[in-house]
Amino acid sequence: MSHPMCHAGRMKLEIDSTRSHPISAFELPQSTSFTIFSGQMAKPQKRLSAKKLPAVIALHDEDAVPYHTNGNGNGNGNGNGSHAKLKFIDLFCGIGGFRYAFERAGAECVFSSDWNEKAQETYAANHGEKPQGDIHTVLDKIPDHEILCAGFPCQPFSIAGVSKKLSLGRKHGFEDLEQGNLFFTLADIIKDHQPDAFVLENVKNLKSHDRGNTFRVIYETLTDILGYTVYHRIIDAQSVVPQHRERIFLVGFRHPRYFEFPAFPAEGPKLESILETNVPDKYTLTDHLWKYLQDYAAKHKAAGNGFGFGLVTGKDTTRTLSARYYKDGSEILISQGPRKNPRRLTPRECARLMGYPKDFKIPVSDTQAYRQFGNSVVVPVVERVANAVMATLRRPVEHRADLVLMAQEKANAEAAGRKVQKVVYSITRREK
Repeated sequence: MSHPMCHAGRMKLEIDSTRSHPISAFELPQSTSFTIFSGQMAKPQKRLSAKKLPAVIALHDEDAVPYHTNGNGNGNGNGNGSHAKLKFIDLFCGIGGFRYAFERAGAECVFSSDWNEKAQETYAANHGEKPQGDIHTVLDKIPDHEILCAGFPCQPFSIAGVSKKLSLGRKHGFEDLEQGNLFFTLADIIKDHQPDAFVLENVKNLKSHDRGNTFRVIYETLTDILGYTVYHRIIDAQSVVPQHRERIFLVGFRHPRYFEFPAFPAEGPKLESILETNVPDKYTLTDHLWKYLQDYAAKHKAAGNGFGFGLVTGKDTTRTLSARYYKDGSEILISQGPRKNPRRLTPRECARLMGYPKDFKIPVSDTQAYRQFGNSVVVPVVERVANAVMATLRRPVEHRADLVLMAQEKANAEAAGRKVQKVVYSITRREK
């Protein structure tokens, strides 16, 4: 079997089907070639050509020796063999979702920043320190770090945010001078500090905003101008919390590194897992508000629009919790049966819906809490990404995951009444 040749994130794999290993009923023609791409870089240019395709093809990453980012193999970059924690900064930190995730993954937070005073209050109550203020005023206070984390403001790019700004005649995207240009502030910080990695989070609509031009500018800035290797993926949180919430993650590395986004469960928890009992009556909608929401939904349904409320039970998964939830709670209404009006989620339930720990403190009003949770990241989603990033940084820069191709002729074996056989090819990558 020949070795794959890696170049520019692409690997060409050649399999010689004449090898002595028994292949059972699974056949490949002589010297079959196919192309495997890491992450989302491109679509395969050549399909696998075979008389019978493998039933299962899986990629597995073997464990590697803990390794720090400078490539000396000593574990912390100072050559003394100790394993110091990787340092990260938490920009546009909100109430600290990124911090929970990366601290659980073993990193140390050395700086945080958010302009919102109420968010600072909640962050301080849970993390023991008040974040710095407006990022533009604290650039000179940012310390050295290995990882930059940022959930930069999404309103200029979100569907709801763009719709609202258009209705008010305001600019959106990069033309939003107050929030839309904060990405370029991030780019300046990355350029000045050269972190080994960064993790950025934003709304799904960032990918399609302005017909894809916004994302193209961001991606080209991070790759072509700043020189980072960037992977991106849209992840739906409903595999780890009972909420349909799609967000795009961009993970970048200063040195070209092999990276895979983490796997997520096929099915997540249901709403009943986070609901409180004995909820105060103040969270139940008034007759006036409930009638308004029903009339509003009926009007838009007749007009062919999709606007309306989201009524759910404990057996369901909710819509996306937004920062406007404090207004009427319409996107997530909990059914209380036919004889009672539905209710809003409580702030505690919102905390659980976003994956915050049980002891998370909520020192602010309900209105502020709804805004904060609606703007937050889902902690267990970021935690999985954080673990993947940390594992990648602790491997040698030149590390490439070994590939294991598993071909399983399940259907034929079961039809023949015999035990399922697996054919496994272990292939070690080497550089061209």
